[in-house]
Amino acid sequence: MPTSQPDASGPPEDRTTPDALLHTRTGTEVSPEDLVLAAGRDLTPGNLEWARRKLEAEGPAALEKLLP
Repeated sequence: MPTSQPDASGPPEDRTTPDALLHTRTGTEVSPEDLVLAAGRDLTPGNLEWARRKLEAEGPAALEKLLP
């Protein structure tokens, strides 16, 4: 039984995501709220304090570490 194959007569598609689309930074400041939401946590005072400490220690890169 034949398997489903893409049409070889068409141009090959580059299915690799361009590097520019893989970065999460938008050039804006990262807020504690952004970090809490990116971590999948609720916006509670304790989680906001965690995010503030993490941003102080790691800077905006803290968001990059959480997101793919």
